[in-house]
Amino acid sequence: MKRFTLLLVLCSGLTVNASFKVQGSQEMRELFPGVPIERELAGGELHTYRLTLGAGQYVQVIAETGELEATVTLFGPDGQKLAESFSSNGNKGPENIIFWAEERGNFRLDVRTVNKEAVPGHYEIKISELRVATTEDRSRVSARRLFDEAQHLRVQPTSESLRQAVAKYKEALPLWRTASDLRMEATTLNNIGLVYSYLSEQQNALDYYHQSLPLWRAVGRREGEAATLFNIAYIWRELGEGQQALDSYRQALTLYQETGNRSGEAAALMLTGNVYSSLGEEQQALGLYEQAFSLFAEKGDRGFALTNIGTAYLRLGEPVKALEYLNQGLIIHRQMNDHHIEAVALSNLGEVYRLLGDQPKAVEYQNQALSLTRTLGDVAGEAAALHYLARSSYASGEYQKALEFYGQALMLRHLVGDLPGEAETLYSIALVERDLGNLIEARSRIEAALSLVESLRTKVAGQELRASYFAAKRSYYELYVDLLVKLHSDQPAAGHDGAALQVSERARARSLLETLNETRGGIRNEVDSTLLKRERSLQQQLNAREAARVRLLSDRPDEKQLAGVERDLRLLLTEYEDVRARIRTSSPRYAALTQPRPLSLNEIQLQLDDDSLLLEYMLGDQRSYLWAVTRHTLTSFELPKRTEIEASSRRVYELLSARNLRVTGETPQQKQSRIAQADARYPQAALQLSRIVLGPVVTQLGGKRLLIVGDGALQYIPFGALPVPADNGRPTDKYQALVRRHEVVNLPSASVIAEMRRDLVGRTPAPKTVVVVADPVFETQDPRVKSGKITESGNSNALWAAQIPMTEIQRSAHEAGVQRFRRLRFTRQEAETITAFAPEAEKFSALDFAASREMLTRTDLSQYRIIHFATHGLLNSRHPELSGLVFSLVDEQGRPQDGFFRLHEIYNLKLNAELVVLSGCQTALGKEIKGEGLIGLTRGFMYAGAARVMSSLWSVDDRATAELMKRFYGAMLSQGMRPAAALRTAQSEMAKSRPPFYWAAFTMQGEWK
Repeated sequence: MKRFTLLLVLCSGLTVNASFKVQGSQEMRELFPGVPIERELAGGELHTYRLTLGAGQYVQVIAETGELEATVTLFGPDGQKLAESFSSNGNKGPENIIFWAEERGNFRLDVRTVNKEAVPGHYEIKISELRVATTEDRSRVSARRLFDEAQHLRVQPTSESLRQAVAKYKEALPLWRTASDLRMEATTLNNIGLVYSYLSEQQNALDYYHQSLPLWRAVGRREGEAATLFNIAYIWRELGEGQQALDSYRQALTLYQETGNRSGEAAALMLTGNVYSSLGEEQQALGLYEQAFSLFAEKGDRGFALTNIGTAYLRLGEPVKALEYLNQGLIIHRQMNDHHIEAVALSNLGEVYRLLGDQPKAVEYQNQALSLTRTLGDVAGEAAALHYLARSSYASGEYQKALEFYGQALMLRHLVGDLPGEAETLYSIALVERDLGNLIEARSRIEAALSLVESLRTKVAGQELRASYFAAKRSYYELYVDLLVKLHSDQPAAGHDGAALQVSERARARSLLETLNETRGGIRNEVDSTLLKRERSLQQQLNAREAARVRLLSDRPDEKQLAGVERDLRLLLTEYEDVRARIRTSSPRYAALTQPRPLSLNEIQLQLDDDSLLLEYMLGDQRSYLWAVTRHTLTSFELPKRTEIEASSRRVYELLSARNLRVTGETPQQKQSRIAQADARYPQAALQLSRIVLGPVVTQLGGKRLLIVGDGALQYIPFGALPVPADNGRPTDKYQALVRRHEVVNLPSASVIAEMRRDLVGRTPAPKTVVVVADPVFETQDPRVKSGKITESGNSNALWAAQIPMTEIQRSAHEAGVQRFRRLRFTRQEAETITAFAPEAEKFSALDFAASREMLTRTDLSQYRIIHFATHGLLNSRHPELSGLVFSLVDEQGRPQDGFFRLHEIYNLKLNAELVVLSGCQTALGKEIKGEGLIGLTRGFMYAGAARVMSSLWSVDDRATAELMKRFYGAMLSQGMRPAAALRTAQSEMAKSRPPFYWAAFTMQGEWK
């Protein structure tokens, strides 16, 4: 992947994750303590200084080089090079040399520019310290020697040199600690993270970056902290975590603004804009680009600004604007002899012309970029230029030439250890081979690419990061499936269709599969106890810090005080996640658990019974696929592309949930008319979707139970509410809900069910029947509150009352678009109905104020087979960690209390439940990650031990839900039906007289037996 240079003024040796920049008549002057020398240095010039040291003396020489990129080198009396400080990666001054002399002698200092063609610039050189060397000084000099050796190794373009650099940096770390040099310790930790990032070991990189952050804060080096935050943001972007990247960039931006570093501020604005662009918020991105351009121009760095803005427009898909800025930037770079950024501009111009369809021009610019990177010895840049040159050749239909260039790029990316780049090139080669009809060769290449992707994924210990990284590589799996389907067409008996289904399984719900596997594997059993103690300590600190933040907010603090507290919280959260990652990776069992093998076709079929039909969907950019699997057969079908299926799915969902839509200024009559129209249009829209996704398998449906493994927007669709697409093989326009004929169960993947069953086998059933938590108290004006007081603000909702600060629940509610938590009156009736079906000794209900978070934390939920929550759920797709269930927000006197049970707390529950019911609004939803599915409450309860979870796809009607639950529990507890069958019975009965909105929201996920 191409990296773009950031011209930032940072402390010596600290590096930001961007492309590096390294290259290579004489009057001797004497340097004396306290006597600075100021001179002008031009490209190609060498300035030499004499330095006289006594035996055992320690010296520090500083060269303030400003905008000049220079190298300062110290030579001994015998001419041997002893130390060197140089500007790497576009970082400009100051440069410093430290050394201690064992013997008296005359030493030589050379100062030269990095770029031989650089324009003249001023610098000042001086002896800043000269004294008898202490033990700390000697450690510092030894550490600096190792650090400089690591710096030289780091810029050499091989994976071997990068690993040697890591070893040198790590050797220097204890010496910096002995020297009590926190600044250089932080710098070294940052650079270890950087090298691990180059090696595509992003989890290791994050670990070291996060170790450096508290050190920067301890020494008050805010620019160092900002640079490390830049590097962290880079990794979040690479892993597809745009929101996390934004948070880090914003923190860096604030630090640069506080320190007055205009170049850093401009770079932060630019990169923040790039993240907004990747999130589809183009206008916000452009506003930040304009601010960045003004700052760059203010600094006189217009060429860099123009190139970066042109690159940004290229990412925005606006090649005409990109062309304008890149051409202007190219002229300036050539005038300034800034060849490294010139190569970036040329390569990006080639991409612009490729997008504009002018392939000859694209090839011309890519060839220029290729020639320049070779002249500069920039192997990584050369590989990127070759890759883009191949892409232009491919677009021109010159497939053989494209393969030739891709082959060269692949060799260079392998040489420098660019594993993500290697995977990208292998994927591109597979595309070309597919189009040439070389399906076997294409399959070989995509398998190699996926092997690298899987390998890189296992190096990320954080589950959410792994899921995000995997989502970014979804196209690789889509191509592999496409190839296998084509091979199946040529060789129907070779089993390629079964292989394609297994690839589909490899591409979905992997994070959930792995967490389930880890739970059963007991990875904590053999972990260093100090890590587990640290985890517990951090949990306690987080709880205490959050409580302190709540108290602080209640006292209305100033913004700076609040920002400091919240920054401390983020730091604790970061360290907490790091410790959890190290717990995973330090377990002897972990390596065996990180890649549980998805099921083969035969293994999937063994999970099925004769009454079940598995329908697994995979949506693709060019075409989509459906596999229909029974215990003995497999058939596969090609479906329309993703955009067509998702457009139809969104239309159905909008019509189903029309009653939840709030239209500003709409009268009750207008709302009633709009809902009537939606109800009238729904059957036809649902029939259209049903024909697309169920039509191909209509003859196989019979009366079977349907096990749905959805994808994309299909995960938001209650299949039970879709009409039967045909009657006796003949199409029909008459609406009849699928649930009238079929049980419908949703699955994250077939492999997940197999993993869950391994955990369920032999599990002793819980001794009690049901626990119900319902009808919490959300507002101070609720008649159940004894005082009946209204808050100072006059707002009766405790969530936004003046006495309640902006806590996690408020933030999550705000981001989820929730304005108020209204009382769910019919959940009381719902609870009473449910508990009436269970024996007195086997049930427990918590209503009113007892429906609290505190009650939940002290109740042993593992004693109950059925756990029923009748309350609001908060599903935050922007920050999934802020999802959760809402319980009583006030006590009996109307005092605010924490009623938010967070998603991570759900994951930590230990359940023995056959069924968890989330009888609230949109409890089945969550953050959608390609391939992984909806990450939300349902996943949390599955991880905690629930065999199956029933939850809702939209905001449900309170009264209708109570009616549905009465029918559902009656069928299950009185008639002995399985949960899936009981849900079908309840919904089928209500479908006779009510629109789907009132009964179709609830879906069953998990075990169907």
